[in-house]
Amino acid sequence: MKQYLVIGKPIEHSLSPALHNYWIKSKNLEAIYGKLEAHESDLAEICKNLREGKINGLNVTIPYKKTIIQYLDVLSEHALKTQSVNTITINNGNLVGHNTDIDGFELSLEKINYNVCNKTALILGAGGVVPSIIYVLKKMKVGKILISNRTKKNAEYMKQFFDDVSIINWGDIPNFDIIINATSLGLRQGDKFGIDFNQKEKNKLFYDVIYNPHPTEFSRAGKIFGNKLENGLNMFLFQAQKAFNIWHKIEPAINDQLKEFLKINYEIKK
Repeated sequence: MKQYLVIGKPIEHSLSPALHNYWIKSKNLEAIYGKLEAHESDLAEICKNLREGKINGLNVTIPYKKTIIQYLDVLSEHALKTQSVNTITINNGNLVGHNTDIDGFELSLEKINYNVCNKTALILGAGGVVPSIIYVLKKMKVGKILISNRTKKNAEYMKQFFDDVSIINWGDIPNFDIIINATSLGLRQGDKFGIDFNQKEKNKLFYDVIYNPHPTEFSRAGKIFGNKLENGLNMFLFQAQKAFNIWHKIEPAINDQLKEFLKINYEIKK
């Protein structure tokens, strides 16, 4: 039986095992998918197990999407351009890193018919998923990208890849059209931003990459101030669909039955 795994820290919130095992069962595949809370010191051993065939595929989430790259042999075009990996396969003995977050974010915006062209996007966070978000926004002709991170030097690191983004201080909230929470704030109960999200104009898009738990402080703030909301569920589903296809050469369905399964069993709200 083939073994697949998602690693990260924290990892208890991840619904990747529920989702992938649902698809695995629906396709009658001889496989199982689990999750592991990993420390950075574990990454070399995990990749060794993948190379030796003890694991057949790997998903990577916060905070290892960049750190894992040093243990890989080849990067896909998207992974190379963003220096971010969330899906790993093995091909002829080589560990290959892919980035399906790009597909996930782009398809999620298309699903809600949101046009970013010439708009101002404010991204909170500078972690592994942020290069993918910037890549998509630029591809979709966004007007301006602002980045704010609690550790400013991590935000400034993004300018090595995208020199036209602007860095602002954490807590400053200039006028924006779309604000994206790409931090881990919201994964743990009691997480606080310490930011006033109120804007003079309404109907902004509050996009929370976090899909579980939901709602978070961020999404509550968006609702209170009369804005449009989108959580990370669709991004999660679309990126997982692409990863599943990479591993199994099958594109599983994303339908109402699947979403109802997640909603009933895991209290996912949309």
